[in-house]
Amino acid sequence: QVQLVESGGGLVQPGGSLRLSCGASGRTFTIYAMRWYRQAPGKQRDLVASITTDGITNYADSVKGRFTISRDKDTVYLQMNSLKSDDTAVYYCNCFTLGSNEYWGQGTQVTVSS
Repeated sequence: QVQLVESGGGLVQPGGSLRLSCGASGRTFTIYAMRWYRQAPGKQRDLVASITTDGITNYADSVKGRFTISRDKDTVYLQMNSLKSDDTAVYYCNCFTLGSNEYWGQGTQVTVSS
């Protein structure tokens, strides 16, 4: 089992920045990849960014050049710059383990509004 806890969400003006954090605990040695998803009201949950234990990263086209995912031991970060109203969503941390298990955090709200 792996437990994930997100933090860092909040209200920010367009063009501003936020950094989300996700701390993992439990059987963290089984984690292969960590990911950030987001879900806006009435929309499906979409992958935003991912990072593997090898440091390989991937981003959704909509956030490339603005968001950066990084990892330090059992914590994954999402640095979000040049935020737009379309980035408003609940952001979820996710991890995928070597045993093909998947775990989710509880989510953190990001609201981009003036």
